[in-house]
Amino acid sequence: MEIVNQTRTDEFILLGLSENPKIQLLLFHLFLLLYVSTVVGNFLLVVAVRIDRRLHHSMYFFLSNLSILDICYTSIIVPKMLVNIALSSKNISFTGCLLQVYFYLFMGETECILLAFMAYDRYVAICHPLHYSVIMNTMSCVRMISVSWVVGCIISSSDIYFMYQLRFCGPVTIDHFFCEAPSLLQLSCSDISVNNIVTLVGSFILLIVPVCLILFSYVQIFVVLVKIGSRKHKAISTSVSHITVVIIFYGTASFMYMRPRYSSTEVTDKLMSVFYTVVTPMLNPLIYSLRNKDVQRALRQIKKCISVL
Repeated sequence: MEIVNQTRTDEFILLGLSENPKIQLLLFHLFLLLYVSTVVGNFLLVVAVRIDRRLHHSMYFFLSNLSILDICYTSIIVPKMLVNIALSSKNISFTGCLLQVYFYLFMGETECILLAFMAYDRYVAICHPLHYSVIMNTMSCVRMISVSWVVGCIISSSDIYFMYQLRFCGPVTIDHFFCEAPSLLQLSCSDISVNNIVTLVGSFILLIVPVCLILFSYVQIFVVLVKIGSRKHKAISTSVSHITVVIIFYGTASFMYMRPRYSSTEVTDKLMSVFYTVVTPMLNPLIYSLRNKDVQRALRQIKKCISVL
């Protein structure tokens, strides 16, 4: 009988999106452009909120934190992929792989909760405008942000703890461009039933519960908007951007983590992963700035300051 090697592997091999050198070169320039656009766009949004006093209230406080999360989120994945393409290297250490899994889960799970709090902020602003400044005061916003980060940290830590207990035997090749949790679990030679349960519970807490809270908030918002008649257009413009981001982020994340694993294919998984790890963080500042005159005004101020320099 063949004896299976139970020693833990020291590294993984990331196959990436393509093995064709010409396509890899194209992907390098494309992802470099997307990454730079993501960092610059989100950084400008954070600066705009910081320097414009008219943006110093809860909605933009949440928005600037979302931009910081997006910068961190995409920086965990894209730079390593670009280095691998540039150096024609596909290796990533075992520790590096688990760290990548941990931090991308941490940032992604924190963003799930933050988006729910942003929906609550819109609910209070539109449904209870007279009490908005009292309910969404500075301390309340800080507590919500803290809860987002702490819960994200706790759940991602539990995920990575159980993943660290697994054994990956023999040469391990990941058919992906980064160490994503589902792809990594499929390569383990240990029993992953506990990991599946932890993932399912975490997905319920971070996807189903926030989505229900978001739906409740926007049902209440819709009822109020129907009643306020001619004044509803401005209120709608402040909510459409958030709804768009929620649909894109939760839609792709739910597709990856809530569907049966037997229904997945490598190509589909890679495309969906590109969308919610690279494309969505780039689109967020664009989505919010396109429909928000206050943000546009602040960005024009930054442009004038840069032109003076």
